[in-house]
Amino acid sequence: MHLLEISDLVVAHDPRTLERLPVRRDEIVARLTAAGDRRGARIAAGLVCDGDGVLDPYAVDRRLVAVHTELQRLSEELRIGDRIAELLRPILAAVRTADPTSPLRVVDVGCGLGYLVRRLAASGVLAPDGTADAVDLVGVDFNAALVDEADRLARDENLPCRFVRGDAFVLDEPATVYISTGVLHHFPAPDLDGFFAAQAAAGAAAFCHYDIAATGLAPIGAHIFHRARMRDPLGRHDGVVSARRAHDDATLLRAAAHAEGMVPLVYEPRGRSNPFCTTLRPVIGVRPALLPALREALGRGASGRLVGERELR
Repeated sequence: MHLLEISDLVVAHDPRTLERLPVRRDEIVARLTAAGDRRGARIAAGLVCDGDGVLDPYAVDRRLVAVHTELQRLSEELRIGDRIAELLRPILAAVRTADPTSPLRVVDVGCGLGYLVRRLAASGVLAPDGTADAVDLVGVDFNAALVDEADRLARDENLPCRFVRGDAFVLDEPATVYISTGVLHHFPAPDLDGFFAAQAAAGAAAFCHYDIAATGLAPIGAHIFHRARMRDPLGRHDGVVSARRAHDDATLLRAAAHAEGMVPLVYEPRGRSNPFCTTLRPVIGVRPALLPALREALGRGASGRLVGERELR
């Protein structure tokens, strides 16, 4: 069965111009029904549309912002910002070791409401020694409503970060490190190759992408957690589907190997991990020259270890 998330279906854009395209409700319902997802089809059937059956873009945007607001609360509860900073700091330290004068720019791919970028900006955790080590924080997303809301929140909070609508890999200013949370499972496995290859082609020094750990109990945990923490049926539905769509470590490492000139790794928690609690797992790519400095920067106090595909076999 082909698993679909409703939030992926309700907005469509022209890939060249980013112009928003009309979406018909009955087509979404038909796709979910054909995929065997009757619950998802019932949720989609309740979406607001006009007399011609085209989804109301303003109602869709409000719904997506509301769902992503609930997702932000989950990210706060799971301490996603702290967890990615644990890896991002040593990655940036390794880059600084190789080139102390190079400007540092972290780009969040598919940033949504920009929680991760705003959290990193608010904490100052990436520049603990002052402005000399300041990092330019940028969030990028195709969805204009989410980018606008992320920008509004950052301005309200007076945070040193910015948000851009578009393709993260064709920005005028290249990224030093690409990051994301909960994005990888939105790509079918064959499309992951191009996703990682684009980051290497864009000249990044590294990438660090957190996504749902593909464990046998992850869908059950997602069902319990989203039922308890999310009110919107759309968000509950998509949260469980996300866990079911998650790629395993071997798949991610094989895809990340298409990032030419980078070493693909996963960050494996030390010891045995609880499959209910290992909610997110990062796949990392780093230029070979940076790897010794990265391992040194991680140090013995790290909560996990870097593992390659050969070590997973």
